[in-house]
Amino acid sequence: MSDADPCDGCGSHVSGALARTVRITVDGSEVDSQRLCPNCFAGWIERYRTEMTSGRSGDDESGIIVD
Repeated sequence: MSDADPCDGCGSHVSGALARTVRITVDGSEVDSQRLCPNCFAGWIERYRTEMTSGRSGDDESGIIVD
């Protein structure tokens, strides 16, 4: 990636100093990686918080482990 690659969320060019990379891994294997501008990163964090606190308790039998 160059220092001004586009944001994977909105497509705008973002400098390396401002970009944030979100990597999703499962059992040590990377399944997704996104380079995001500050606004898209803030949106990603908000969606993550909303989805992780959507009324689910840790006592369910979903089999999902957040580490």
